[in-house]
Amino acid sequence: MRADTQAQSPELLRRLLRAKDRMDAASHEDWPVQRLADVSHVSQAHFARAFKQAFGVPPHRYLLTRRIERATALLRDSELGITDIAFQTGWRSLGTFGRIFRDITGETPSAVRARTRATANELQNVPACIVSAAHRPDLRTAVLEKRRRLGGDIKAALRKEIQ
Repeated sequence: MRADTQAQSPELLRRLLRAKDRMDAASHEDWPVQRLADVSHVSQAHFARAFKQAFGVPPHRYLLTRRIERATALLRDSELGITDIAFQTGWRSLGTFGRIFRDITGETPSAVRARTRATANELQNVPACIVSAAHRPDLRTAVLEKRRRLGGDIKAALRKEIQ
């Protein structure tokens, strides 16, 4: 959680964590703000504001992060096809999955699968929690905003952003 959460009551933070935990446990499900607000027992607008204040990202971006993390793990650790992974992680369209995945990670799902398998032996001595944190997508900027800023050359701009 962020340092500026001190302005929020402990009870509200517990409710927000409850909603966040539900998203973590079932990131493949649809989590509209109304459903999350119901879990937290607050209004939609209050939930959206409080969640962003507490965790630094809006609920939808948080959910996208979890889905991409899960998809990346499945690409790395399973033999499932990319279509199966897309649907298993909550995407309704393979095209949307591929586009958002590429926008966030800078690579296509098949490129991520090939790269992670090629480097798997190199990472055996690094703790799994460190590897996961290093591969966690950075979603402080909305995906659509990234597209507007990048003007189409997503990979080159994301490489610059990382460096």
